[in-house]
Amino acid sequence: MNSLLMNWVSTLKRNSLLLFLSTLLPILGINTSVKAAERVYLSYSVLELSVSVTALENYAKKGIIDDELAIYQQYIPAQQFQKLRGILITPVKSSPVVVSQFLSTPQGEFLLRRFTEVIQSKSPPTQPILDEMRSAFILAVAEPEGLTLLNLLRKYPANIIRIDLGRSFTIATELEKLLKTTNQAIATVTKQSNLEAITIPKPSNFSQLPDLQKPGRLKSQKYTLNYFDSARNRRLLTDIYLPQILLPAPVVVISHGLGTDSSNFQYLATHLASYGFAVVVPNHPGSESKQQAQATELVTADEFQNRPLDIKYILNQLEKSNKLDARLQGKLNLQQVGVVGHSLGGYTALALAGAKINFAQLKQDCTTEALRQTWNMSLLFQCRALELPHQSVNYNLQDNRVKAAIAINPITSSIFGKTGLSQIKTPVMIVASSNDTVAPALFEQILPFSWFSNPQKYLVTLVGGTHFSTIGEGNLGSGQIALPADVVGDVLQARRYINAFSVPFFQTYIAKQPQYVSYLHPAYAQKISSLTLGLNVVQSLSQTELSQVITGEFAHTKRLKKLPYSIAHFGFLLLNIGLSLLYVMIFW
Repeated sequence: MNSLLMNWVSTLKRNSLLLFLSTLLPILGINTSVKAAERVYLSYSVLELSVSVTALENYAKKGIIDDELAIYQQYIPAQQFQKLRGILITPVKSSPVVVSQFLSTPQGEFLLRRFTEVIQSKSPPTQPILDEMRSAFILAVAEPEGLTLLNLLRKYPANIIRIDLGRSFTIATELEKLLKTTNQAIATVTKQSNLEAITIPKPSNFSQLPDLQKPGRLKSQKYTLNYFDSARNRRLLTDIYLPQILLPAPVVVISHGLGTDSSNFQYLATHLASYGFAVVVPNHPGSESKQQAQATELVTADEFQNRPLDIKYILNQLEKSNKLDARLQGKLNLQQVGVVGHSLGGYTALALAGAKINFAQLKQDCTTEALRQTWNMSLLFQCRALELPHQSVNYNLQDNRVKAAIAINPITSSIFGKTGLSQIKTPVMIVASSNDTVAPALFEQILPFSWFSNPQKYLVTLVGGTHFSTIGEGNLGSGQIALPADVVGDVLQARRYINAFSVPFFQTYIAKQPQYVSYLHPAYAQKISSLTLGLNVVQSLSQTELSQVITGEFAHTKRLKKLPYSIAHFGFLLLNIGLSLLYVMIFW
């Protein structure tokens, strides 16, 4: 494990009790009852510990640590305990409508059921309990100060809240396995990157290369095109950034993820345009934040087909505009196209590059038992693809105009699997974030990278990055939720990395400028890597070695005797999924 990961884990452990208390926020439920929770009980076998809500409130609002709360100070250093006040009263701002919509989807109800495994002993949880929990989030987030731990506790419809630590420890074991295995995989990638940095031939002096993190010299003009695909009833409002050059410009299409829109990748579009690319950024219907607020599903099965078809349709229309529209006439090279996408947009990019939907893998991974055991939240979305007709339908979503693809935090493991990804023959770059709790790096990017059979492939890892780090700021009127800094990560550095690697990747593989390949070297990644956000690049990765990391760690854990978990340890393990799931509700 490299130093950045060690520091990250160490910091989390020091704050473990605080993290435990903060995990109550996404797992407790309330309703419109005038009752309020007075105590929180944590039970394990015949043992039981508790703390009053009043003690927590007095500390948060007045800084008073009474005898009851003081007992918990033994778990963490005193200077860290002060941070508890912030955890208790720090708000999460969202829209009650957005939270209500999410918790009414199958994915939202699935998460509610998983959390009731911890706070309810009945199995399966009854519908009234789920309804109370759903109401709790809606009422709490509607408070003027937003959703906080304190207001959630104060609205709980019973006098006491009971947490089943037995089940909690089981969940903790599952999360510990995921965390350890991910850390080992990142360490494996780092080791391979260090090896490639000294074994792959490189330019003698990287310092002589221009800094591609900075904008290029070209200015661009932005236009907004309003397309309507009548065959699919899809309105495709599309931004296009045209660089001021004489030759036809190679085209890059950017596909956003759920809950975002074209404005979130304006930073990347303007950067690529400054280096001579014509950049096309569509708004996928049903996936932007405004559409999501009105939807009854986060993602429908049709989106796995419609999103790549959106890009195909737009490219077809641009071919016409390239001949007839005075603004675009003769300015686009639509036979040399690159695609970059984030999250579900990453799926879109890979599908256009030739990856095939793998229904056999989905059937294997999407059983009720498999879903009950998973903490890979992206699997809940991937499994929706099984609703597509697939007995006699051939989903050929590849577009031969696409000559290269970058997929940032993509979902891949089941929707494509090894068989689907191995169909890609064009150059591809996968970007993974070590702290991604939505589409976990190990299972959605790192291991899938080893399945690619094409030689021109790159894996970029952001060590310390999250699922949200590379998303730019949206327009003020987009209705998007602002996420806390610790959930987003070092966004400025993450965007610089995306800028720095997208330019040479597309210059090399769609603009046919081979001199840029030097920037894709692992040693260059080491040169620009920062202390706040680590960076690795590899061009190959052993599937055998990664499989040993996974099976070895999981097998080792199964051989362990029951671990002596503390309450604090449980909190450390659960937070990685707890608060992140709350943000999945409002922004994915």
